[in-house]
Amino acid sequence: MTKGEHRYQALTIVPSVPPPGTRPTPRRPGRPGPLGPATDGARGPGYVLAGLCVTEIVSWGILYYAFAILAPSIRAETGWSATWTTAAFSAALVVAALVGIPVGRVLDVRGPLQVMTGGSVLAVAAVLVIAWSPNLIIFTAGWLLAGVAMAGVLYQPAFAALTGWYGARRLQALTAVTLVAGLASTVFAPVTSALDHVLSWRQVYLVLAGALAVITIPIHAIVLRRPWPGRHRVGQITGRSTDRGSSAGPVISDHEHSAAVVHSRAFVFLVVGMALSALAIYAALINLVPLLIGRGIRASAAAWLLGLGGVGQVAGRFLYQRVISRWKVRSRTLIIYGLAAVSTFVLSLVTGPTGALVAVIMVNGFARGIETLIQATAIPDRWGTTAYGRLSGMLAAPTTLASAVAPWIGAWLAAQVGGYPRMFTLLAGFATIGTVCLAASIPRRAHLQA
Repeated sequence: MTKGEHRYQALTIVPSVPPPGTRPTPRRPGRPGPLGPATDGARGPGYVLAGLCVTEIVSWGILYYAFAILAPSIRAETGWSATWTTAAFSAALVVAALVGIPVGRVLDVRGPLQVMTGGSVLAVAAVLVIAWSPNLIIFTAGWLLAGVAMAGVLYQPAFAALTGWYGARRLQALTAVTLVAGLASTVFAPVTSALDHVLSWRQVYLVLAGALAVITIPIHAIVLRRPWPGRHRVGQITGRSTDRGSSAGPVISDHEHSAAVVHSRAFVFLVVGMALSALAIYAALINLVPLLIGRGIRASAAAWLLGLGGVGQVAGRFLYQRVISRWKVRSRTLIIYGLAAVSTFVLSLVTGPTGALVAVIMVNGFARGIETLIQATAIPDRWGTTAYGRLSGMLAAPTTLASAVAPWIGAWLAAQVGGYPRMFTLLAGFATIGTVCLAASIPRRAHLQA
């Protein structure tokens, strides 16, 4: 048993307790929201969910997916190389991963209002810089600024908000927001493409910056104005790891709790497993079309097959409620990540018929869709919601980094091993090792949701 595991044998969360001398926040009855009654304010948490569904699809569509559509126009007009323009975008993902760690600490203390509203303002500024950029240096600076904004508006702060306000009912809310955000490419790819046909890429980004400003800033500023349940929250070390209560032990702070978790063997296995799995999953996703084209499939058909993977991804998120009702944490983690590993390996072998390729690609997309939700709930499933922001930030950082470098690692591996089929075999190996690590991150003694 490591030092961290010895300090953290089991933890339950007790109700928020204000420090001595602090006047408790008065409670007012509120109107019920779409997914439950309101607490601590005039608007229920359902308004938060509805607002985040809108802002997540807009933020993902503009900050992430629009670049893939506009990249050819950017290169054609400016003459900048594909390598450098894509590197600027990837640098934004790296910045988002690194900035996500301190953002998580702020979320725990202050809640999502300032983080997400400020992130929206910063996102508008970043897109305006990108649209104006007279040279590659300014273009890259704009994307680095966009990376900081991503840390404040994409999944991590949204998941923290829903986890904090929904508590034990968080999974329903997390599933809803990922389902909607999963349609960001479906909505913004054709919209951005249509704009690109009538405007320059700079003008398109100006229009998109306006959409960010008009939609995301006011929604975040309005729906996130709720008392944050993370304030004054404390944990207690107890003799048993259960949320039904037991004899209380010494109180530990959020900082002590997160330090104990981070130094535990289980957290190390969780980080390594998530990072390896993300590397395999996203390298396979980005390199699927080259794999299929190399086997004689037309580019248009390969793109169509890739789109079916997206359908599988949405289906996986839609069915996740049924998955968790049938399988406990250990079982669903092994099954879903195992499916990702096996389907990646099968893709290295199967050349047809088309029906078989469709089935394998959709299974791979199904696992990829659920993987996002498993990552969102990994911390609460094992250690509860105390210090969720900072712990999820520390978990998301290496996973996001792995996702950012996955396209290059995949292409590099294909060149080293002699083709995409062998590269997919290696990726399946990475995914298998990741699955084993994730299984080792789940203690056999039951935690909150295990």
